[in-house]
Parts: sequence; structure tokens; C-alpha cells
Amino acid sequence: MRRPTLEAVAARAGVSRATASRVVNGQTTVAPHIRDAVLRAIDELGYVPNSAARSLVTQRTDSVALVVSEPGTRVFSEDPLFSTAIRSASVELEAINKQVVLMLASSPKSHARVERYISGGHVDGVMLLSMHGADPLPAALSRLRVPVVSYGRPAVPVDIPFVDNDNVGGAEAGVRRLVETGRRRIATIAGPQDMIAGQDRLSGYRNVLRDSDRRSIVAVGDFTRESGAVAMRQLLGDDPALDAVFVANDLMAVGALQSLRQAGRRVPDDVAVVGFDDIEAAKYTEPPLTTLRHPVVEQAAAMVRLLLNLFEGGPSEPIILPTELVIRESA
Repeated sequence: MRRPTLEAVAARAGVSRATASRVVNGQTTVAPHIRDAVLRAIDELGYVPNSAARSLVTQRTDSVALVVSEPGTRVFSEDPLFSTAIRSASVELEAINKQVVLMLASSPKSHARVERYISGGHVDGVMLLSMHGADPLPAALSRLRVPVVSYGRPAVPVDIPFVDNDNVGGAEAGVRRLVETGRRRIATIAGPQDMIAGQDRLSGYRNVLRDSDRRSIVAVGDFTRESGAVAMRQLLGDDPALDAVFVANDLMAVGALQSLRQAGRRVPDDVAVVGFDDIEAAKYTEPPLTTLRHPVVEQAAAMVRLLLNLFEGGPSEPIILPTELVIRESA
């Protein structure tokens, strides 16, 4: 069977091709009863607009690039941040008939590929996720004058609107919990220091200890479970008497709990543990993990709303979402 044409839709609805085109392209200059007739004809004929032709008229592709600056082995790993953020952003965009184009950019070659694709006009806007300090994409994309928003504050000085959570305040609340429960030797497993989340959560830890006459005891991980296990063993070797640890994300906290168990340390009797993110697994660790709830779903949805504001020439002020301390048995 031949694919129904716009001319066939116009004939079925009893209108001109130009009028049918205006309805298909979402223009508001068509009377309601005529719009209804055209939409009814589209449904009856099973007409599907030609996306290339429509883009020429609307100057929109109805596609948005979600660029993740991590290798596929990390994006499709045990870390639920990526799957939750990607799924949440996709649901929000699909609800307004926008197509998501997932692009991974973890090398100079992939950066160049992403830049070429976006400069070619294949998408209406870009959402950046998991930016690292030396990442050239934020600055490169801002020069292309395409609407760009970032999941998290970019680590480089570039004028891109972003949505983030209160990493400093959340870390302060977690460390304050350890201070208030009487812990004296409070260590931290910090996140990577080329990422704003890692920097800010370490700052929150240090802010509280500075005001409570306790010294900082720091090891650095990379937000993976294995790095948390390695960092916890390092901390125990450096200070066997430590009695608490604030961990900059829950995956590293899961690794830290494993190392503490292997070292014969009871949680929370000997060492209290606080994480950050409140991933699903935090409820099922042994013991269940006290942590800071990071509103990933809300952050992704806010990022989509911010991008839509840019499409319409609206405000582009950064959005900072609050975190919430979730108290469980580990602290």
C-alpha cells in the first residue's frame, strides 16, 4: 500500500494542502472545527508526517541530544544514576513528543563526533550529564548557539544553565549527623575532584569538621563500589581508631561496608557510615544505609523544563534542588 500523502489528508478533510500543513505543523491560526476535520482525516488515513519536510517548515527536529561524558562500561554499569537520569529525561521529553538521542562522549574522538552531529542541525537542544573538569564539550557547544543545559554545575567556567542538588548542604547534614551522635574520628571517602559533586561534597564535610574541632581524614574514590572498598581499607590503615565515615555516594559506601566487614569492624557499633544519593540498594545493605536523598528524577525533569524554557526564550537561571537526610541503621 502507498503511504498516505498530505494531499490525501487535505482532500479527505475538504481543505487546502496549505491548511492541512498548518495543522500538521502545530500552527494555531486554524479554526477549531477545521483542525478537528484535519486531525480526523489523519487518523482515518493513518497519515505520518514526513519528518524531513516538516523540519524545513518548523525549523525544528523534535530531537534532543542527551550527551553523557562517560564510557559505555560506566553508563551501563551498576551505577543507577545514569539509568535513572536517562530514563527520567526520556519520559519527560517523550511526553511532549521529543525524541531522545543518547550520545556517549568519553574521548577526544567521541567529543568531535558529538560536536559535528550537533553542529549539523540534527537536534534542537542538548542536555549534558556527568561532566568532568577538562571536558571541552560545554564550551564547544555554547559556541554553536544551540540551547544547552547541564545535569549538575559544569566544572569549567562556561555560561550554561544547569540543574543541581545541594551537594554542600547535603554533605553538611550527613556529617553533622555523625557529629551529633558523638563520633570523634570522622573520615570521608570523597568523590573524584574533577567533578563538582565530588568537590562540593568534600567541602561540606570539611565545613562541619572545621566548626567541631575535629580533623579531616580523607581518601578519594571515583564513585564506583570498588574504589569505595579500596579507600576504606586505606583509611583503616591510616587511622585504625576512626569511628565514622561520610562517603560521597552510595555505591562507594557499599564498597566501604564490605571492607569494614572484612576488617571485623561492626557498623554502626565500631564505625558509623553515611552515604549520599539514596539509591535503591541503600535500603538493603547490611546494615541499611543512612544517606542523603539525591532527587535524581526531579533533577532530570527540571533539566527538561529548563531546556524547554530556552527553546521559548524564557529564563535560564540555575536550579538547585534540596537533599534530604534519610536515617537508617548504619548511623
